[in-house]
Amino acid sequence: MVSLTTERLLLRGSNEDDIDPLAAMNADPEVMRYIGDGSVSPLDRDRTAAGIARAQREWEERGFGMLSVVVRETGQFAGWVALTVPTFLPEILPAVEIGWRLSRRHWGVGYATEAAGALLRFGLIDCGLDRVVSIRHVDNLRSKRVMDKIGMRFGLETVVPAHGRPVAVHEITRADFDASEMTTAS
Repeated sequence: MVSLTTERLLLRGSNEDDIDPLAAMNADPEVMRYIGDGSVSPLDRDRTAAGIARAQREWEERGFGMLSVVVRETGQFAGWVALTVPTFLPEILPAVEIGWRLSRRHWGVGYATEAAGALLRFGLIDCGLDRVVSIRHVDNLRSKRVMDKIGMRFGLETVVPAHGRPVAVHEITRADFDASEMTTAS
């Protein structure tokens, strides 16, 4: 498992210290508003701990997965960012999805963009992925803004088979990412 550092954030493997703040974040209805069918029941401490263990196994199996987002200045847990296979949307497979979830007190300060940009770079450059997607509920404009800022472009609109909610799929290829990196460096 890797650790990534940005200007303001540390992205590191999740551990037992993250269970309580992660469970609290997952219990916030506003944070969970666009997750799944919109009626996701809060993940209690045991389910949260099992999710962290599953994330650690994904790193071992795939070489990518979930990282906790920690504010460097305070050491405070802010949420997570992840690369994972979106098995819930079979029509776009094979694919690797980038996703994020932050506690509400960390919204609106650019942490999602900063964390997602760092993990996207890791996935496309260090892991050698050819393409990364991101999937959002069509009404989730905050996530759309993050996707736009990290260089993703709209791919298609569809529905999740398990619950029928409409989602938009955005994507970026390694070639597009390389081109944007070259433009930024100039």
